[in-house]
Parts: sequence; C-alpha cells; structure tokens
Amino acid sequence: MAEIVPSRFRSAPERNARIARPLAMAAGVTAPDESLIDEIGRRMTSRDEVGARLVEAMGRSAGDPERVTMRALNDALAAGVAPADAPAALHAFFDAVTPEPDWLDRELVERGARAYRRLGRSREDVLLGLSLIGGYRYGGPTELLVRTGGLTGSGAMRRLAETQAWGFAVSRPGGMERGGEGWKATLHVRAMHALVANRYERDWDTAALGLPINQADLAATLGLFNSTAILGCRLLGRHVTRAESRAIMHLWRYVGWLMGVDEDWLFRTEREQNAFNHHVLLAQGDVTPSGARLATALVDGLRSERTGGRLDRLRGDWERRRLLSLLRLFLRADGMRDLGLPVTWPWVVPAQVARNLVESLVVARSERGRRWLEERSDAWVRGALARRFGAARPGPRDLA
Repeated sequence: MAEIVPSRFRSAPERNARIARPLAMAAGVTAPDESLIDEIGRRMTSRDEVGARLVEAMGRSAGDPERVTMRALNDALAAGVAPADAPAALHAFFDAVTPEPDWLDRELVERGARAYRRLGRSREDVLLGLSLIGGYRYGGPTELLVRTGGLTGSGAMRRLAETQAWGFAVSRPGGMERGGEGWKATLHVRAMHALVANRYERDWDTAALGLPINQADLAATLGLFNSTAILGCRLLGRHVTRAESRAIMHLWRYVGWLMGVDEDWLFRTEREQNAFNHHVLLAQGDVTPSGARLATALVDGLRSERTGGRLDRLRGDWERRRLLSLLRLFLRADGMRDLGLPVTWPWVVPAQVARNLVESLVVARSERGRRWLEERSDAWVRGALARRFGAARPGPRDLA
C-alpha cells in the first residue's frame, strides 16, 4: 500500500473537528485514533484493484481473447456468474463476490431491507440533505463529480435519480439475492466506478486529491447510506430499534462487500460506523468552489422536475424551500454558508418530527402498519423516480 497521502488530507483540522463533534458524541469517541486517521489518508491512494483489472480488460483490442465486452459483463450480471470460457478479468470480478462471506445472514439482510424502507421519505431527505449535499463540504470527490458533469446543470436530477433507483433496488424484497436487482445494480455501480476512475486517473491531480474513487472515499460513502441515514432519521423523530439498526447495518455491510470496500472497514454496528465516520471527517480537506456548484445544482434542480401537471412550478418551489429548511437542521447555518446556500429556518422540522413519532411508535407496532409504511415508502420513491427519469429507463446509466 502506498505510504503517501494527498495534500487535501487533514488540511482543515479545526473546521472539521468542529463539524465532527456531534458524531463523536453519538459514537462515544473521547479521543481520536491517530493511527486510523493516518490509515484513511493512506487509502486515499488505494483503489479497487479487481474493478481496475476488469476495466483494463474492457479496453483491450477487439479480437483479444482476454477482452471483456459490455455484453459479456451484462450477460454475466444477469446470470449471476461468469461463464466458463469468460476472460480471466471477468472471472476475477465474479470470484471477488462469490462465494458469499461467512458472516452473511440472508434473513437479516431481508429484515434490514424492510426496516430501511420503513424509514420512508425521511430516509430520502437524509440521504439527499445530510449525506449527499453535506458531503459537498469537503474537497476531493466533489472535483470528480464536477469533472464528470453528472451533478451540475441538467445532469443533477438524473444522477440523483440513479442513486435513488439503486437504493430502491437494494432494499426490494429479494433484491440482494444473487442475481437479484439490487445485487446486479450494485455490481454494475462497482464496474461504473472503476471505469470512471480509469478514465480520469491519467490526468488527475493525485498528489492533491488522491486517486479518483479511492478506498477511503468508497468507505466514507458507504457510511452515508447506513449509520448516517439512521442517525439523520432519528434526528427527524423516527424511532429506530436496536434490532432494526442491526439489520440495516447488515444489509449495507453486504452492499459494501459487493462494492469492493476493504473488509476491515465494513462495520457491524451503528456505533462502530459512526466512530469511523467521525475519523473520516477529521481526515477531510476544506470546502472548495465545486461544493457550492454541486449543492446549488441539486437544490435548484428540484424546481425543474415536471409531471405534466399545472402545479409543477408550485410543487418545485415548495420542494426547494422544504429542502433548504431541512438543510438548516442538518448542516446548520455555517454549513449552508460553506455551500453558498441561503440560510433559512428549519420550519418544516416540527411537523416532520411529529409525523415520524406517530408512524414509528404507533403505526409500526403492528405487522399491518409496518407493511403499510413500506408500501407507502415504495410508492413515494416510484413517484420521485418517474419525475426524475421521465420516459427514460430507471436505473444506472450504461457503462460507456
């Protein structure tokens, strides 16, 4: 493993310690683990080698027997296994995710998927506001997102929808079974990450930013979908039981394993993940202009969503104001100023908290109530995907 660290590593220590303080309290961290922070910095120059070899094989000349074509990859994803005569890199890609890890509990994965869906729209609010936009307060991954054009201008809502569709597939019943929609989508995203990393690494400022889509950033991103999602929903009044937390963490531990996150950074408990996330924040750099560009594109992008109805503009303005209100809670005033967003009041929060308390403490007490919460969550996500994809096919974009 490379011993160098990029210059963005720990380049804003006082600022990031202030931002990370609430996580330290949540995780019971009394003093930072300096060796862990240093390891996070080192892995900013470490990649998913299995994915990298797959992409190298995809770039081989036509006629080369070791070349992996898109059709071969998609056929193998559909089958859940590489055929016997497949190129070595394709075999290695599937060997990395089969057989299943010894710790995997399929029943717990399914319970985690149901519990994740029951978090409802609050989960989506947290993933958009606290996880995604909150992550724009640190340089590195933001520069890559601007370079790819995926979260600026007209591409903002499309990329948001792709992430939303992936999370939806992961949490569907049977979605993480081998060959299931979530399983296939996760491996598709892993290959896409490797392709993007390969494409931009040649002229990337590794000395300043680390490798594009490196192991430290992959592990940090995983933490936004599990414990950060739970913590944010709790902040919005959603009661999450210890059993539900354990199941959700297990679901995303398996997702991270499929994604190629280093296994020592796949955590079993919310507390362990929060402690790691705390150290990730301490290891980050300062905000860059890219963060404000990305945040503004997403916040203002809500105004552009259309269903064909006469009230589209009003609904878009309402959703933008609602998101800014939630961001005031998630990021506080200084976080919104970091990203060039207007500072408003968290006026939507009291009603959200009241609704979540009723749903999670009263409705969720019965099996019928839990099913209703899951179905309502699914319906909301389907509606959001329809607005954001339009007539396009929902799901991650093709690898090309």
